[in-house]
Amino acid sequence: QVQLVESGGGLVQVGGSLRLSCAASGSTFSRHDMGWFREAPGEEREFVAFISWSGDSIDYADSVKGRFTISRDNTKNTLGLQMNSLKPEDTAVYFCAQYFRAGYYFTSSVDLWGKGTLVTVSS
Repeated sequence: QVQLVESGGGLVQVGGSLRLSCAASGSTFSRHDMGWFREAPGEEREFVAFISWSGDSIDYADSVKGRFTISRDNTKNTLGLQMNSLKPEDTAVYFCAQYFRAGYYFTSSVDLWGKGTLVTVSS
């Protein structure tokens, strides 16, 4: 059974950087579009970043554009999220997501989630 396991979260000061990773088990990773979502305390889960199966198409939420970079390595079955210039409002649990259909802004387009990794940005 395919699983997604995130790592790399932690506590960082405002303006700092973190790199999240998502390791996918199984052999289907390279055939799926992938993304990152986040869920802040008391808030709904929201879209952060998208990358197509080939890596040719990438998109970001406006709130992270220019600060976050999504990447993938299909030879290693890994997804990454480089987060720079972190702000307190970036504090959330970050989830790796595997899509099964178009509409990458929507949680309903995701058929597999990781358990999440907590990012806390302190001021």
